[in-house]
Amino acid sequence: MVVVHVDDRVVVVDKPAGMLSVPGRTEADCASARVQALYPDALVVHRLDQATSGLLMFARGAAAQRELSADFAERRVGKVYVAVVAGRLDGEGLIDLPLGADWPNRPRKQVDLVRGKPSQTRWRVLAHEGTHTRVQLEPLTGRSHQLRVHMAALGHAILGDTLYAAPDIAAASPRLLLHASELRISGKYFTSAAEF
Repeated sequence: MVVVHVDDRVVVVDKPAGMLSVPGRTEADCASARVQALYPDALVVHRLDQATSGLLMFARGAAAQRELSADFAERRVGKVYVAVVAGRLDGEGLIDLPLGADWPNRPRKQVDLVRGKPSQTRWRVLAHEGTHTRVQLEPLTGRSHQLRVHMAALGHAILGDTLYAAPDIAAASPRLLLHASELRISGKYFTSAAEF
């Protein structure tokens, strides 16, 4: 894990794929524990899936946590991800599909046109890489697994996605090729130098 930025209000780190954001049921090692070892006043503001790499923000103290949590909840935070997806996509678009829990298959989520919560993702092609496509993804809402479910629903699952991709696409990469590359909040802009 690399510390990208520190000031009196926030700590931003670049979380590697495979690391939990917060402690799990059986695993105490996580990004929040490592950040708190360096900055004891750091508190969780948002999370990334364990399989997702990239920028993760922590607040410095309870007051900053309340403000930043409200910014995330009210969608005043700009988030951009980079992914490599199966197949060839061209151009750009908006995925507008409501998402809900897939109770029999937890922790999976699913498109649920009846009871799902509104969910939107903007996508834009960055490059073609053989039979795959590198895309920029911008979640306009912040649902759990949103980018993974939306890309799979579009017919272009993210490489290495063991939850939502067909077995051959899941096996095409040893890790999920999804990376949180940019965060914009309160006039500040953070970028990740890492990728895949």
